[in-house]
Amino acid sequence: MIELAAPREKAILVGAPPKSQAANVTEEHLEELGRLADTAGVDVLDTFVQRLDSPHPRLYIGEGKAEELRQQVADEGATLIIMDDELSPRQGRNLEKLVGTRIMDRAELILDIFATRARTSEARAQVELAQLQYLRPRLTRMWAHLSRVRGGVGMRGPGETQLETDRRLIDHRIAKLKDDLERVARTRATQRKGRTGQMRAALVGYTNAGKSSILRALSGTEVFVEDRLFATLDPTTRTIEVGEGAEVLLTDTVGFIRKLPHHLVASFRATLEEAGEADVLLHVIDASHPQWEEQKEVVEEVLGGLGFGDRPTVLVFNKIDRLSHDEEQALRERSYGGTPALFVSTVEEGRLEPARELLHAELRKIRPDVRLTISSSQGALVAEIYREGEVLEREDHGTEVHIRARLSTAALGRLRGRGVKIYGWG
Repeated sequence: MIELAAPREKAILVGAPPKSQAANVTEEHLEELGRLADTAGVDVLDTFVQRLDSPHPRLYIGEGKAEELRQQVADEGATLIIMDDELSPRQGRNLEKLVGTRIMDRAELILDIFATRARTSEARAQVELAQLQYLRPRLTRMWAHLSRVRGGVGMRGPGETQLETDRRLIDHRIAKLKDDLERVARTRATQRKGRTGQMRAALVGYTNAGKSSILRALSGTEVFVEDRLFATLDPTTRTIEVGEGAEVLLTDTVGFIRKLPHHLVASFRATLEEAGEADVLLHVIDASHPQWEEQKEVVEEVLGGLGFGDRPTVLVFNKIDRLSHDEEQALRERSYGGTPALFVSTVEEGRLEPARELLHAELRKIRPDVRLTISSSQGALVAEIYREGEVLEREDHGTEVHIRARLSTAALGRLRGRGVKIYGWG
């Protein structure tokens, strides 16, 4: 029989944390790196750790440790080394040459996972852009195997010529992808304008915190869910019924992770603008994870870097079913700096109702249910209400139009300033 399946890479995971980092945190980081490797289809053989005062400028880890790593690779038959931190092009090239096997850092591994998980043309373009931006300064390392002709002026070797050609091609492709994604961003902005009348909420959080499971349970529709890091990349929006005929648009966004490559965050900005435009962010946290506080900080840092740190936010502690009563009670009694907090589960009956009730309350607060009286001659104002609000009822009485609608406080202020009679607000 002919074996058609591609052979799986066999990797050694390498961590080089600062000496100040606690041992259990280092262990958890490497465990997460192992889960990333599993998602990428890599078999993990072993781990290798060196605590550093500061990274070595040539190799990242110390020269003696690099020699130990070379021997471990030979003894265990590893085909790949995965570093938990991002290497500079020089460090990657030097370490690969010394150890004698391929080196991949955490950023490159995440990019590879995103490349295999991207489904839509937009997601594929975003990942390709991030990969090319990561790859460009590392081309020399890729071409290190080519011989170079040494000589006088004009006697450059084929490898160097190919490097320049590749850089030009990459620069051209990067420019095209940026143009394509700008067009996508404009299309998304147009689509969002068409949904102006509805309240929007977005699920954000660390990867594998349970965002997709919450969306599926609240909407009652099929949403892809898998117990793996970065199971979903493309944003998914569903209509959620929150009571009394009211509806909210809820979007599931790509998950974040510590040491997320900045190229990737930048290229996914168009997708994450769904979060920036949301009326409220539901920050989903895996309450059962021992490092949930660090994960929470990672998400807040990324959101802040994207300019979304000032959005109204609610903390949603998920997977409460995995905690003991005392652990859950301790979470409930903590203070979160004035940020509201919910405690939910997608596997226990009724444990998601607090999230639905919160969305309904936010809808009432952000877009109150009001009644308006407008002259039938003011057709432009009636059209504005339909465009910017959610019209619930309409009755035409001679020269007056009576409308019941949900509108934002900003829209209501503008309408009142133009003489519209508003009942049930202010």
